Amino acid sequence: MRVASIHTYPVKSCHRVDTDRAVVQPWGLAGDRRFMVVDAEGVAVTQREAPALTGVMPSPRPDGGVRLRARDLPDLEVPPPLAPPVPVRIWGGTVEAMPAGDEADAWFTKFLGRPVRLVWLDDPTRRRVNPAYGSPFDRVSFADAHPLLVTNAASLDRLNEWLREADSPEGPLPMDRFRPSVVVSGAPPWAEDGWVGQRLRVGTVTFRVAKPCGRCVVTTTDQETGARGTEPLRTLARRRAVDGRLVFGVLLNPDPPYGEIAVGDPVTVLPAA
Repeated sequence: MRVASIHTYPVKSCHRVDTDRAVVQPWGLAGDRRFMVVDAEGVAVTQREAPALTGVMPSPRPDGGVRLRARDLPDLEVPPPLAPPVPVRIWGGTVEAMPAGDEADAWFTKFLGRPVRLVWLDDPTRRRVNPAYGSPFDRVSFADAHPLLVTNAASLDRLNEWLREADSPEGPLPMDRFRPSVVVSGAPPWAEDGWVGQRLRVGTVTFRVAKPCGRCVVTTTDQETGARGTEPLRTLARRRAVDGRLVFGVLLNPDPPYGEIAVGDPVTVLPAA
């Protein structure tokens, strides 16, 4: 098995950044989901209710900030914020994050057509992983639950075979529907099911495989246009329903020593420590 592709998402729920290599940090890939859009009450705004966020193309800045680009709006440079942190909410939890400022707020408000703000997780050690699926020391950025999501290219091929067999007008689907951190090639379809509870070594970095990833309506969203359909959830409901969840991919927690991963790196399954 090898790494087929690597992706980061500088602003949660916005467009991905494809990269050949990335630095692994305790809370995820460097620069991944450190920014997030929140509503007037400070609650995370995601593609679940705002699929238009696919149209925001963020680019990471060397200083940790982000450059924002979207159709019909001027590009905006957002440096790392310096304002005092404020509480924001994500998945029922509260964490402090720094407001990105009036200009960034106005930019996203105009884009989405409703009042929103942009915030930055200046200290990602503030947000803990669910201890039921990690150690007390595991941390996560603004990703939903765990630092990394790994998907298997062969599993997508099998899913698309099922769509063809069903004559679905929505197939074939690209991997970007699942918003992975790392895509692995060279494994059999659904091999990742057997990785849960094991460790995965990617290049020189080792990860614990926490659990399968339950999928939501975001996977039905075209990541280039924001258009919504019914797949892959319709097919996953028939073929990949596990304990009440529709699963595709696995979630990882990194172990020290941290390092860099790259496209082409070997991927090896190791027993649990």
